[in-house]
Parts: sequence; C-alpha cells; structure tokens
Amino acid sequence: MLKKGGERKEVLRALGEVFRAHGYEGASLTLITEATGLGKGSLYHLFPGGKEQMAGEVLAEIDGWFEVNIYAPLREADDPARAIAAMIAGVDQYFHSGDRICLVGLVALGAARDTFAESVDSYFARWQHALAQLLRRSGLSKSQAQRRAEDALLTIQGALVLARARNDAGIFRRALTELTKRLLAPSD
Repeated sequence: MLKKGGERKEVLRALGEVFRAHGYEGASLTLITEATGLGKGSLYHLFPGGKEQMAGEVLAEIDGWFEVNIYAPLREADDPARAIAAMIAGVDQYFHSGDRICLVGLVALGAARDTFAESVDSYFARWQHALAQLLRRSGLSKSQAQRRAEDALLTIQGALVLARARNDAGIFRRALTELTKRLLAPSD
C-alpha cells in the first residue's frame, strides 16, 4: 500500500496492477484507493480526468518502458541475434516469465478498447515494425520479416494467455525459446 505522498510512478505501478487484476471495467474506485493508499480526493487531484486518465497514463508508462527496453534496441541494433536475445530477455522480465498478463492486450480485448484504440494499436504496431526492420537488416525479405515479426507478437501474446489459463509459466518460457529459433532461422 502506498502512502499519501507516494510518487507518481508508484501510483501508476499500483494502478497498473489493479487494471491487470480486474480489467479497466472492473477497476472500481474502491479497489484503486485500496491499492494506492490514496483517498478519492488525492486521486482526483492527481488524475482530474478520472479512471480514463489513470488508465491512459498507465498505458503511456508501459509504452515508455517498451520504447526504451524493446523497440529502440531493436531499431538500433547491429547484431540481430543479440538484439533478439535482448528482446526475449526483456519480454521475459517484463511479463515475469509468463506470470504477468499483458495489460495492453487486456485493454484490446475489453469494452474500453475503443477508448484506448490509438495507444493499443501503437504499442503493437511499433513493436512489430521495429522487429521487422531488424529482421530485414538480417537479410530477410520484407514479406518474410513482416510475417516473422507478426508471428513473434502472436506467439508472445498467445503464450501469455495460455500460460495464465493453464497456470503454467513454463508454457511462456518454452514459447520464447522456440520463438528465438524461428526468428533467427535462415530465410524460407
């Protein structure tokens, strides 16, 4: 639980976990105040736009983490194998080896999808584009690179869902291992 003077990043982290656990729709003000330790007045002072602003800022925080730790390294890498290994390690770290769901994916599936459509689309599109660019630099054709980048996102997201549904984080780790092999395989 956070103290009333908790830093904004801590508040956003707590909000993110509430949204992960209950979805945007199920994240009640009671759950939010319990998780952050802030009263309603303090929350509305920090987030005058209410729950929508809270979720928007949490999504922006996630986007910032992925920009720094996933997208930019993929765009700037000279060594595709090291860049893919770093991406896989970052994804494994961020999603706690499959124990943490993708909040952006959860929002994409929920009723709030349209409210956050731009943020959700940007998250996936930028990731796919950065990975496809790296794969192009590794010698794949444009279409092969696009297909493999799309497959990577499908694998990661699907593995997160299946690992959670089956309560088996090993599913996620195995999927990441196999994905690494597929991404680095010679062109078709």
